[in-house]
Amino acid sequence: MPLRPRRSVLYMPGSNARALDKARTLAADVVILDLEDAVAPDAKEVARGQVAAAVTAGGFGHREVVVRINGLDTAWGADDLKALAPTGPDVILIPKVSRPEDLVAAGKAIVGAGGPDRTAVWAMMETPLAMLNAAAIAAAAADRRTRLSGFVMGTNDLAKETGARIVPGRAPMNAWLMLSLAAARAHGLAILDGVWNEIADEAGFARECAEARDMGFDGKTLIHPNQIGPCNAAFSPAEKEVAWARTIIAAFDLPENAARGAIQVEGRMVERLHADMARKLVAIADAIAARAAEA
Repeated sequence: MPLRPRRSVLYMPGSNARALDKARTLAADVVILDLEDAVAPDAKEVARGQVAAAVTAGGFGHREVVVRINGLDTAWGADDLKALAPTGPDVILIPKVSRPEDLVAAGKAIVGAGGPDRTAVWAMMETPLAMLNAAAIAAAAADRRTRLSGFVMGTNDLAKETGARIVPGRAPMNAWLMLSLAAARAHGLAILDGVWNEIADEAGFARECAEARDMGFDGKTLIHPNQIGPCNAAFSPAEKEVAWARTIIAAFDLPENAARGAIQVEGRMVERLHADMARKLVAIADAIAARAAEA
């Protein structure tokens, strides 16, 4: 299956009909049509209907369409699934996943609601218990009932539940971020960084995007359309990186290097694992280029 860019992942409030329409035109790789935190309790039912209609209508083009439902332990979660699962979004995002059993229950509920097989599940990693259970939660992807294919970090909720402060560099949270990332990668999952709250602080946002990219995240969740461009730029491979990756691939593709585990390329020792990394980077770069050509 081709790699899918997930550089920019924008939350859009399900209660805002204009925002749902705008989601079809933005340069985000992924849009999360939100029924949870972005929607007030008295607007939950209206939002549910609007999001269901938007997903059914389609028109999102290359954008991956994710719906974040309310927790299944809330007054709205079960009805969210009944309304949204049959519309067939690409992904249903389950909030406050703390143990593997939460995903098994969600998977069963999606089937019961008539969700198509192609709809995947992502887990919000945003509770202290989720951090302690990250490996077990990620391992639940082996159980096809869960449909699990990705993690989304909920850093604001983690701050709320732990008392950790969100500061430049995120030192209080780095252990949790990397633990979740390691768990995700161990089980072949996508993983997305949490949001940046200070919309006016463009320099701080750019710094945190770069940090998340260097940690190994696939992309970052966003709260404002103005964050899409800088985020896409941060998570897009640089031309120099792509050129070097193609050089490595070409070198290992030479017949005389077919059985070699390490070779010298332009004065540098390069192992076959670097070729594997290069192929992934080039695949992402090509997918981004193809997407830009379609726009």
